This record gives sequence, structure tokens and C-alpha cells, in this order.
Amino acid sequence: MEQKKFDLNSIIGFILIFGILIWIMYQNQPSEKEIALEKAKKEQLKISEAKADNAASAKELTVAKIEDIANDSVKLKALQGTLGGFAYSATLPSAKSDFTTIENKLISLKISNKGGYIVEAKLKDFKRIKKTSGEWVELIKNNNANLNIKLQTRDNRTLDTKNMYFEPTLTTVAGNQVLTMRLKAGVNQFLEYRYTLKPNDYMLDFDVRSQDLSQVLNTSKPLEMDWDLKAYRNEPSVSYENRYVDLRYEYEDGKDSDLGLSKEKTETADKVTYIAFKQHFFASILLTHKAFDKVTLHSKNLVNDEKIDTTFTKQFNAKVPLDFTNGEIDYKMNWYYGPADYKILKKYDRNIDRIVPLGWGIFGWINKFVFVPLFGFLSSFIAYGIAIIIFTIIIKIAMSPITYKSFLSQAKMKVLRPEINEVNEKFSKDPMKKQQETMKLYNKAGVNPMAGCIPALIQIPFMYASFQFFPSAIELRQKGFLWADDLSSFDAVVKLPFYIPFYGNHISLFPILAAIAIFFYMKMTTGDQQMAAPQQEGMPDMGKIMKIMIYISPLMMLFFFNNYGSGLSLYNFISNLITIGIMIVIKRYVVDEKKIHAQIQENKLKPKTQSKFQKKMQEMMEQAEAQKAKMPKK
Repeated sequence: MEQKKFDLNSIIGFILIFGILIWIMYQNQPSEKEIALEKAKKEQLKISEAKADNAASAKELTVAKIEDIANDSVKLKALQGTLGGFAYSATLPSAKSDFTTIENKLISLKISNKGGYIVEAKLKDFKRIKKTSGEWVELIKNNNANLNIKLQTRDNRTLDTKNMYFEPTLTTVAGNQVLTMRLKAGVNQFLEYRYTLKPNDYMLDFDVRSQDLSQVLNTSKPLEMDWDLKAYRNEPSVSYENRYVDLRYEYEDGKDSDLGLSKEKTETADKVTYIAFKQHFFASILLTHKAFDKVTLHSKNLVNDEKIDTTFTKQFNAKVPLDFTNGEIDYKMNWYYGPADYKILKKYDRNIDRIVPLGWGIFGWINKFVFVPLFGFLSSFIAYGIAIIIFTIIIKIAMSPITYKSFLSQAKMKVLRPEINEVNEKFSKDPMKKQQETMKLYNKAGVNPMAGCIPALIQIPFMYASFQFFPSAIELRQKGFLWADDLSSFDAVVKLPFYIPFYGNHISLFPILAAIAIFFYMKMTTGDQQMAAPQQEGMPDMGKIMKIMIYISPLMMLFFFNNYGSGLSLYNFISNLITIGIMIVIKRYVVDEKKIHAQIQENKLKPKTQSKFQKKMQEMMEQAEAQKAKMPKK
């Protein structure tokens, strides 16, 4: 009982003690006023601590700024030892390898702070080598080009702008992107490159000017601007592409020239208004409104072995003097990075369309005024392969009257052949007399022996013009037809495991078809020509030569065109095919040898008056015969 009683008392005691503690805590808790005062003290403490931290930070920043200024002064002094008056440019935030990109729907250009020049130029409408590769044609990339101006300073330093940093500023003016790159010698002292890119244009403005540099630069002689470019290969055949890669330029008020296809060549020209580093279907062109004097141009072939040298085609360089005017540089120029498309280049009206090799003289006229507009019209609404076929048909139909004249002349000579043989036999021992009597026979019969040659000569310019037009037609680039993937390149149907000299390591089908057509064309015409034209004494036997040419010409065609663009081979195949058809029609349905013979006999009965040419020939023969008669007989 005692134990239970103790336990109960103990519990009651604990409860009383716990209750007393709770009451004491309640009585001693802070009032609301005391809580507010405590909170205010804590906030004041935080503010004080923040002020102290800020003061310490400000002190640290001030010290750091003083140290930066000291470091910049040391850095500036060190830079002045190498850069002279342009040391200021190396202390600016732009003095690092950053880039600025300007672009439109056609072209994308990347300009580097270092050097201030274009380090990447992409053409958005054109793909490299294979149209499915997804890679744009890049005229400039991976340091294959640079622009440098050698600065001669008053303290006898030579500085290269390609190694110095320009300050970029990109703005938009009237819808044009304007990028200024300034190489600074001070806040308001600089050399400036100004790029202006318009919407939907391959041509951009490029101005080079200086401001307040007359006290920094030596202005007694021109600055030298150096432009380099190593041309990338963009087409399937590096050897074929390289035939059309060239440095071209305009000088002395409209004259144009080029460095040709030699392995390495250097030329100097005065009053140069544009310099074009031309690739097969693309071009990088520098144009100026104020002509450059004494420009040095250099080209070097980089394809020594087409199996190994497959990345670049040629190395180009132009050294251009920039003259000072009143102690400053001020040149208004343009860059063109784009396709070597005759129609696009012609629109600029700056003569840069001349870089497209359409031929000289009459060949160029045929291309510019016949082939280019006609093919451009057809290809605007017809697939390119079909356009070539229709184009060829139109050209051949237009030339058919000339073809008819040629065949008619051959037919007349063929009818007259027996009488000519009689003259040859009668005067076989007197060549001069034989020639005179033959000419009299031609005159009486109303036959001109040259009539068959003249139509053929008229067709030669059109044939040569086609050899210039199709390799230059960028419209055909990466356009397929039948088995040909690219009408501007060869249509390889078989890849050979070995290389045949002058032929290549592939077999193209269109050249084979063209060679077969040429063979049958020559087979058909050679017989008539042999019968029509009698062999002259002392002259080579043309009959034997023509027989040999029947086989040599197609073989030459096969080797020559195997590496050429398939568009040209297609044109020649269709052209010869149509000519064969026209010949068959003329021989069977137009030219009647019986009527021709009757006409010749009728002509013999009519009185004939000699032309001035015939009279002159007659007089020359008579004089030659008289001179021969005066000579003593041996």
C-alpha cells in the first residue's frame, strides 16, 4: 500500500511542477512591442553589414581599376614598340578573333575582326560537285583567300593589316546591311573597310578610306593592297574544270585580257578597272570606279597531277596600288562573289560579262545574239535536255538553205565530172592549158567550183560557237537528262580501273553516239565529194585523204569529247543526226541530177559574161602561160 501511495504522490508532483513551468514561461514571453524592437535591430544590423561589404567591394574595384589602367599603360607602351601609331587598335575589345556575318537570299559572307576581310563566302543557290551533297559552293573558306594592305608609317614601320584587329559596326541603312571595319590609331583616326550588301544581289559595295592618318602614315608613295585567292575545285572533273579557270582583267578604258592557261604567269597592267579570279562557273571579282595604276597580276596552276591535286585548281594574286589624295585614301570599289552567268553579269553594265568565254569576233556575236537568247528562252519552260534537242533542231533548220546550196553544188560538179575528165586527158601534158580549159567549162556550164566550199565555211562559225557556248552555260550545271546526271560534265556510264592517256578513266556514252553519227555523215558525203572534185596534177589525192578522215574524225571526236560536258556531246550527236536526215531528203526529193544535167547543157548555149574575178583569173593564167612560152626550152 505504501508503494502505490508513493507512486501516486510522485505523479501529482510532476504535474504540478510542469504546470508551474508553463505559467512562468507564459509570464516571461516578450510583448509585441519588444518583438518589433528586436526585428528592427536585426534589420539595422544587416544594413550596416551590407554597407561595410559594399565599401570593401568598392575599394577592391577601385584597386582593380587602378591596376587595369596601369596594365593597359604597360601593354600600350609594349604594343607601340611593334605597332607604332596603331597600337591603340590592339587595346580595344574587338582585338580578338571574332567574326561578323552579313547575308541575303543569295550569298553569305563572314568578315573577320582580324584583318577586316572576307574569310568565308557561300553561294546559297549552288551546291558543290554533287547537287545532293547539301554543301553550298564556297568560294572562300579555310583561309584560301586574304586581303592585306601594307601600311608604311612615318616612323619607318611596315605593318600588315591582315595581322591587325578592326573594330566592327553593323547597321541597316535603307534595307541594306552595312558593316564598317575600322583599324584605329586613335578614337577618330582609322583605316576603314565599308561593306554594303543589298538584298538579292551578288554584288556588294566595298569602300576603303582613311581618316586623319596623314600624321601616322607615310603618304609619299601609294599603299600596296594584296589580294590572294586559291580557287577551290567545285566540279566532278578537276582537269576539265581547270581549262576554264583563269585570271581576267579590264584595263585602259575598256580593253580586256587574261593570263591564259599557262603553268605560271605574271603580267603588269595600267588603268585597271576590274580583276576577276574566274573559276569554271563562278567568279570573285574586284571592281573599282577609280582605276588602279601599275597592277601586278599572277596566276599559278596547282593541278600537276589530276589524280593527286584534286582540291584546288589555281593560285591567283593581284597587287594593287592605292594612291593618296590630300594625304588620305578614298576608293569606291565593289566585290562580286557569284556565278559566272553571262545574263547576270551583263545586267551590271560594268563589262564583267566579258569574263565568260563566249569567243571572239563572229563567234562571240553568234553566242551573244543567237545562242544565249534562244537557249535561254527554250530552257525557261522546257527541261534542259529537251531544250538542247529543240535548240539544235532550230539551228539546223535555219542552216538548211546553206546545206542545200552545198549539196546542189556537189551535184553539179558530179554531173560535170565526165567532161572535166575529157579535158584532163586532152591536156594532160599542159597543166596550164588544162586549168584554163577547165575554168572555161565551168563558166559555160554556169558552175562555180567554190560554191560547195562557201556554205561549208559559213557553218564553221556556228560549230565553233557551240564549242564555246555549252562549256560556259551555267544553266546546265547539275541538270540531268537520260543517263547523264550533269549536262555540264561528262556522262560516265562505265568507270575504268585504269587511265587511258588523252581519254580518261571512264567511258562517256554521248560522245560515242556523236562519233557514230559523224562516221555515217562522212561516209555519205565523202563519195559525192570524190566524184565531184577531180584530182589536180601536183596536188595530194583528196580521195585517199577523205577515206582516212572517215575513220580519224570520229576517233578524234571520241577522245576529245569524252571529258567534255555531255550537253555539248548531245548537241553534236543531234546536229549530225539531223544533217544526215536533211541530206537524205535533199538527195532523194530535192536534187534531181537529170534536171541539173539539162540545165548545164542549156547554160552552155547561152552567151556568158565573165565576172571580174573570172576575168582576173583568166588574165593571170594567160600571163603565166606567156611567161612560160618565153622561157628557153631545156
